[in-house]
Amino acid sequence: MSGFSSEERAAPFTLEYRVFLKNEKGQYISPFHDVPIYADKNVFHMVVEVPRWSNAKMEIATKDPLNPIKQDVKKGKLRYVANLFPYKGYIWNYGAIPQTWEDPGHNDKHTGCCGDNDPIDVCEIGSKVCARGEIIRVKVLGILAMIDEGETDWKVIAINVDDPDAANYNDINDVKRLKPGYLEATVDWFRRYKVPDGKPENQFAFNAEFKDKDFAIDIIKSTHDHWRALVTKKTDGKGISCMNTTVSESPFKCDPDAAKAIVDALPPPCESACTVPTDVDKWFHHQKN
Repeated sequence: MSGFSSEERAAPFTLEYRVFLKNEKGQYISPFHDVPIYADKNVFHMVVEVPRWSNAKMEIATKDPLNPIKQDVKKGKLRYVANLFPYKGYIWNYGAIPQTWEDPGHNDKHTGCCGDNDPIDVCEIGSKVCARGEIIRVKVLGILAMIDEGETDWKVIAINVDDPDAANYNDINDVKRLKPGYLEATVDWFRRYKVPDGKPENQFAFNAEFKDKDFAIDIIKSTHDHWRALVTKKTDGKGISCMNTTVSESPFKCDPDAAKAIVDALPPPCESACTVPTDVDKWFHHQKN
């Protein structure tokens, strides 16, 4: 068990919906700043934003106090990814590694582009469909260098250490061997997923080739360094909320009561009163139309 838990506020698939993270004491924390990057030696924490096969584009709200997970909004409408043939929603558990930041002021030497201003993304390829807001421990296997509208947007490939097959996966070549076609599908998905919304195809560095585990870990470590500069106010966060409860050297650190006050000002926790559509595709179709 990770010791972390989550709490939903308001109903899913609404503008007000939020998922807040709590520590083992039940105190509200930031999934961006307070969940440690490392779970163990060579094992990273991952914040699950989007469960596999789902369509709602959920993400850590980097500019909101305590950075809850919420559904992305564009032009006042909730965002969903299309069912991009032949795929159904996201084809992995999708999320981010905490305490990382792709600095928009840093020009990446590998891509020639600056960061996308978010924590580094993770595609978890294990057999379990994870829950939104779940904190899992992952083994990093490789990385893909995507360029999204001129910004560097790294995609880490990883597997849950608790997956029954985790011991068989130690580097990107193991994914190629044991899940033939999965990496090609991943590139195809990321290349085309914005096309139904009228956007151009995404581009990739390294001719869309995946780099290995060691390369991936070096990239993660560099984004951790950028995050530390952000949370200690050594670089301009450009609107990012760095409110946290654990980073001792951060001027943005607050006490648990201040964090609780942020959450208490919002709609009540989502319990039986929150109705969630059972037919996800019908709900998705309704939202798109």
